Amino acid sequence: MKLTWTELAIEKLEEYADYIALDKPLAALKWTETIQKSVRKLKRFPRIGREVPEIKRVDILEIFEGNYRIIYRIESERISILTIRHCKQLLNEKDKNNW
Repeated sequence: MKLTWTELAIEKLEEYADYIALDKPLAALKWTETIQKSVRKLKRFPRIGREVPEIKRVDILEIFEGNYRIIYRIESERISILTIRHCKQLLNEKDKNNW
């Protein structure tokens, strides 16, 4: 399966990494690498995640890495990383309407 990132997912990855880097630049780099490693696992195990509670669609799942949710969509030949959110942060209506 092909793995792609949406613009929103890339923006969120950079936003969180920049915030972490304010205090701990090396921790930000390690966090980013950990997120990317988790995402790569989806190529082999795309159904490892659970349905996103706010959306309730079987094609949109999430996995957790630490305190972060990695939300993705499974398509016939592709996995799209849709966004990354802190686990305490619910998705907003704009996000839901774009999927």
